[in-house]
Amino acid sequence: MTLDRVTGLAESARALAAGEVTSQALVERALARIEATQGSLNAFRIVRTEAALIEAKAADRELAAGARKPLLGVPVAVKDDMDVAGEPTAFGCCGEHPPVAEDGEAVRRLRAAGAVIVGKTNTCEFGQWPFTEGPAFGATRNPWSPEHTPGGSSGGSAAAVAAGLVPAALGSDGAGSVRIPAAWTHLIGIKPQRGRISTWPRGESFQGITVNGTLARTVADAALLLDAASGNHERDPHQPPAVDASRAVGRDPGRLRIALSLTPPFTALPARLQPEVRARVVELAEQLAGMGHTVEEADPPYGRIGLTFVPRATAGIAERVREAPFPMLLDRRTRASARLGRLLGGPPLRMARRAEAVLHRRIGAFFETYDVVLAPTTAAPPPRIGAMLALGGLATDRAMIAACPYAWPWNVLGWPGVNVPAGFVTGGLPVGAQLLGPANSEPLLLQLAAQLEAELRWHERWPPEQRLTSDSPVA
Repeated sequence: MTLDRVTGLAESARALAAGEVTSQALVERALARIEATQGSLNAFRIVRTEAALIEAKAADRELAAGARKPLLGVPVAVKDDMDVAGEPTAFGCCGEHPPVAEDGEAVRRLRAAGAVIVGKTNTCEFGQWPFTEGPAFGATRNPWSPEHTPGGSSGGSAAAVAAGLVPAALGSDGAGSVRIPAAWTHLIGIKPQRGRISTWPRGESFQGITVNGTLARTVADAALLLDAASGNHERDPHQPPAVDASRAVGRDPGRLRIALSLTPPFTALPARLQPEVRARVVELAEQLAGMGHTVEEADPPYGRIGLTFVPRATAGIAERVREAPFPMLLDRRTRASARLGRLLGGPPLRMARRAEAVLHRRIGAFFETYDVVLAPTTAAPPPRIGAMLALGGLATDRAMIAACPYAWPWNVLGWPGVNVPAGFVTGGLPVGAQLLGPANSEPLLLQLAAQLEAELRWHERWPPEQRLTSDSPVA
């Protein structure tokens, strides 16, 4: 089968508004692509075939009547930690979960922008790990190499976009869970400012370290989805000032001072940047220098920031486990993390939350000297399917830290970061680099990302098509 790859988000919206295509046709094509690849890539936990076609026909009626909305009739996907009315929210867990009654705020805003939600994408259990596998749904595979993971925890969303099943998708990022799979599937992945995209019905997700973000093939598409999903429920505790992400794309960022940070932040276990990944990130830094920016090696003063991450992350797991309808079906590592979270959920958690203000001041001062930090998104290319699935708790932690030591500090800070493709390493495996900024700096990061994209044209490269169909051989 030859896949009819998806048109980009912005181009789809333009073509629909111009009457060049119908929403029904776009949604039918997306559903056909999903069906053709579900047996190989396994990107989706839930495919909303009937509901999506009904919504597409309704969008076509609105378009015919002259209605115009940013994403009217465009098919998109969301991660399976987000509530979609009438569908279960299993969040990677085993068992039959009941359908929820209402959309989460991010999904509500996508619908208000006119988007058609074609399905919910796979994620590992409670989004804990940088792979997307589990007994609840099997293994989600990387379109660039089906023997490898697309990353996690937003691996289903990343695989769906990278393979051209949908033009863009929402994910969530609690320790790099948008940026890591974006890096490992050659995508743009935006982790926005905390509160930019609501996590309601949870005012905070995982004690504030997890935010919702976007994945797309181009900076403009990722920014458009960000604008469509952004906004707050009236009871959200974090309501940052609004930004216009789409308007920033294409604007000249000016000559920037960029800190190239290659040293992994503090971790209790060893982590080493693999030489091939380092080389790709350094090449990106050289590209930026050639474009007129000042680039020099410098590391933010992270200190022992990891000591503030663990109580928040494990307390968040404990909260989810308390609510789980089938706790005995949970992974043993999940239950162990929940036990630790209950132990750390008192004074250690309160101290970790209070430390954020100190970190903001200390690391914020770094941005008096530099405008942007350029760092590896991961220390290694994507691991093989199954490499971490059967490990014990400590072994999993070691493997995660070895592969992904760079992304999580920005979750503690709550500040924005954008993964951009950095090229490929041995075996044709994608890797990425992250552009990191201070509070509410999405416009600047997107200006710089778009400037790079205009030079490097990374969005023009697709995974080999023969790897994407259901009859493709996989390991």
